[in-house]
Amino acid sequence: MNTAAPTGPDTAPTQQPIARRYRVDGMHCAGCAGRIERILREQPQVSSASVNFATGQARVTGSAADQALRAAVDAAGYGLIPLQAGIPASAADEAVAARRRFLLAALLTLPVFALAMLGVEGGWSRLAQALLATPIVLACGAQFHRGAWARARHLEANMDTLVSLGTLAAYGSSLWALLAGGPVFFESAAVIVSLILLGRWLEASARSRASQAVSQLAALAADDACVLRDGREQRVPVEALAPGDLLVIRPGEKVPTDARIEEGRSEIDASTFTGEPLPTACGPGDEIPGAALNGRGRLVARATRVGDDTALAHVLRLVEETQASKAPVQRLVDAIAGRFVPLVLAVAGLSLLGWLAAGAAGAEALTRAIAVLVIACPCALGLATPTAVTVGTGRGAELGVLFKGADVFERSRHIDTVVFDKTGTLTRGEMTLVRVEGADDPALFLQRAASLEAASEHAIGRAVVSGARERGVSPVAVEAFEAVPGWGARGRVVDEEVVLGSARWLRELNIRIPDALRDSIEALEARGFTVVVGAWQARARGLLALVDAPREGAAAAVAALHAMDVEVHLVTGDNPRAARALADELGVERVVAEARPDEKAAAVAALQRRGRRVAFVGDGINDAPALGQADLGLAVGTGTDVAIESGGAVLVSGDPRLTLTALSLARRTYRTIGQNLFWAFVYNAAAIPLAAFGGLDPMVAAGAMALSSVSVVSNSLRLRRWHPPTQRSVPGALAGPGSRGAPAA
Repeated sequence: MNTAAPTGPDTAPTQQPIARRYRVDGMHCAGCAGRIERILREQPQVSSASVNFATGQARVTGSAADQALRAAVDAAGYGLIPLQAGIPASAADEAVAARRRFLLAALLTLPVFALAMLGVEGGWSRLAQALLATPIVLACGAQFHRGAWARARHLEANMDTLVSLGTLAAYGSSLWALLAGGPVFFESAAVIVSLILLGRWLEASARSRASQAVSQLAALAADDACVLRDGREQRVPVEALAPGDLLVIRPGEKVPTDARIEEGRSEIDASTFTGEPLPTACGPGDEIPGAALNGRGRLVARATRVGDDTALAHVLRLVEETQASKAPVQRLVDAIAGRFVPLVLAVAGLSLLGWLAAGAAGAEALTRAIAVLVIACPCALGLATPTAVTVGTGRGAELGVLFKGADVFERSRHIDTVVFDKTGTLTRGEMTLVRVEGADDPALFLQRAASLEAASEHAIGRAVVSGARERGVSPVAVEAFEAVPGWGARGRVVDEEVVLGSARWLRELNIRIPDALRDSIEALEARGFTVVVGAWQARARGLLALVDAPREGAAAAVAALHAMDVEVHLVTGDNPRAARALADELGVERVVAEARPDEKAAAVAALQRRGRRVAFVGDGINDAPALGQADLGLAVGTGTDVAIESGGAVLVSGDPRLTLTALSLARRTYRTIGQNLFWAFVYNAAAIPLAAFGGLDPMVAAGAMALSSVSVVSNSLRLRRWHPPTQRSVPGALAGPGSRGAPAA
């Protein structure tokens, strides 16, 4: 069992830029986000910066000092607050503050609105409206005026500018009318502020729900651990754990950190962040991830990774980084949002002048201009992409799919071909040695083979070593070991140059394979076995036959992909007959066998030259070139670190059905982005001319503006309820070569 998501290779701090997260204060629209992002990118020693309007966060990579970054952002009128690594920023506090401001404004607005709408005449009514509207506009709406002033000092404008100008124009002209005589519309200023504050509250609440997946993942971590020291058990905070500590995990407790079991047997439920629906049996030697739930057995385990190195911390970082990244379509949106507010100001000014030129009264012309200012909200445009990415990424993490960048969602929509590696991807990757044939001295042959494979991390190598030990044969030291990905391995064992690999490789090395051994190879491969040949002194000395059953759900995954009109291919370094036998069993039509790592990548490239958009699914070092070559690389999380680093997404549990989940969720997320952008553009394209030509009252405009942002976030939140498509049960999905009567050794 190995449910822990591996972390990447260790890298010295000096070799890798530091990535830090910040909460951004004072950001109220996509234009703000673009402005802050430009400021951060312009700072010395910053290699990259990304600001996410939906989550209210900034992510900066580089060696620039926190103080310098904060000073630059503060000078622009915003705030930058560092966030602790691994702890998600919560929008809950923002939602509470927004709710408080709205309730105060609404309480004061109701009597103003009632006096105006009921037509209560008299000087006392006008004065009461003025007195009640003053704290609404100047106190409850202070955040808009502060933001507008901060932008004005830098000769810039944003959403705060529009709201501040609109409300102050309505309030100021009403004050003048109160003194000089004439109609007042304090209720417009009050209602505009209240409705926009309502929108901010609903938006903050929705954004909080959108990022709940990360908060829930962080909450999985245990608070303390039971450590065995000097034969005594004692409770310590998880922060005090160190690699090598001996942990006692009682039934029903959370695993405090990534560990390897030394004593006891139980079942581990890691479904909360692997997506596996059922607990997995575990025992001595098995690795278990922190935050998983122990079943009924008592376990004694050795801590292997702690703190920021754990599987859970790795998952959190990956989710946060993806949510902070930007989809390619967002660049267009940012460019539009950055020019939007100046355009709206120009339209409002033209509307005012146009109505005055047409003979309208000053109050009427001003009302039309205010409606333009209030209705024009780039917030919906700014929220369209990042909210969908945030929710889609969080939902993926809950289902066991970790997206490594927002661009994955866009790339996934074109995928029409999925290429699977075989061992460890469509098969369990837990091969079993079942036969040793053709050797004059089977024990000597097996010892030399196991000694060579003891230095390998390949599934075949592990199976050979395990099979040798089960037969009472122990490996010995090996010298000059060399692994040849896709072919095999070689090295010196007890002063003998030993080669172990495929028959094809041995033939290329001009190693003679006796006819009897060749016949055995063909017969075993025809039955679906994986055959490894061992040789020394330029002659094959025997062979090993291994079996690897398909993963549960492999046939169902292939059938479901076919139902999506996606071609499925199998590319493997295994022999053609074994590969064909597995392909026939799973329903895969196209097979490329005996492929070296470069040939796997070449097979993907050949499909791309035919116009196919290819996703490659693999788990080994030899899959890294193909993962990088593919339009979308899906790395199996139980595989090697190199494969995981090469992929665009990680399938945490290794279940082949997660391929379908990843593609379907990514496509649904991109479709949600498209829906959000469509309605945001339609809203602004229709509403601004309507307001300019007198079709909208400022109060109605304020309500519509608030609802536009809320509707975009609410549409994105529907992804939280998304479930993978139903997969058909395919007879024989669990069958493998071993189930067809493979002979025991």
